[in-house]
Amino acid sequence: MLVPFLIMLREGIEAALIVGIIASYLKQTGRGQWMPAVWIGVFLAGALALFVGGGLELMSAEFPQKQQELFEGIVGLLAVGILSSMVFWMRKVARSVKDDLQQSLDSALSGSRNQTWALIAMVFFAVAREGLETVFFLLAVFQQSTGSGAPLGALLGLLVSVAVGVALYRGSLRLNLSLFFRWTGLFILVVAAGVLANSVRSLHEAGIWNHWQEVVFDFSATLPMDGPTGAILAGMFGYQDAPTVSVLGAWLLYLLAALTLFFLPHKDQPQAPRPAVTNH
Repeated sequence: MLVPFLIMLREGIEAALIVGIIASYLKQTGRGQWMPAVWIGVFLAGALALFVGGGLELMSAEFPQKQQELFEGIVGLLAVGILSSMVFWMRKVARSVKDDLQQSLDSALSGSRNQTWALIAMVFFAVAREGLETVFFLLAVFQQSTGSGAPLGALLGLLVSVAVGVALYRGSLRLNLSLFFRWTGLFILVVAAGVLANSVRSLHEAGIWNHWQEVVFDFSATLPMDGPTGAILAGMFGYQDAPTVSVLGAWLLYLLAALTLFFLPHKDQPQAPRPAVTNH
């Protein structure tokens, strides 16, 4: 429940910030009459995300067992790629996203014709990115979870993100967004490593990947996946009680590469001044 909650909370706050920046800029520049077009774009983006997620879930339910495993593996790989790029993209452009959105707004409203459609399209693509990212990652998490905990966690995360977005827009809440996105980004990378490991296992069960299948260790007797603690670890971090070389290797390699990139300093981060060199 915690993983889908945090995923939806982060993505929901990102979407709310986008809408909040657009709404504030329109209000500040005396163009508040364009807000209905903004809400149309938001609604269409949300509808697209629901349509894609529901369609993929219904389609996968009709697959035979091996095709379901293949589908889960492909969705997991897509989710890892999309969410990893999202984390690093947000880390890179966080400082300039406000200016970029305002420039896009000015461009959409500067033409003399089709301004409404241009604004709707601009908002739609900005919000749809967040929605589709969320869909693929939640699909991967739902496929690895049982019961209603994961959907309830996602719904709760959405509701909290809406409330936080409204509070931020009204100025009644102060939130260190840089710190929030940094820690949630770190958490998502750890979760993505588990999704990747499960995707490798699904591809093996689908008969696609059959290399390096030797079991590294077997904790099924002491910490089984179907036990209380094992189920929590499996749902949050992709824990497997008897991982193979390929599964554990994929988990370790991804996590090592992702965390190394995550903790590297920004290119635009100011460097500490070098001490002056004096000649004697």
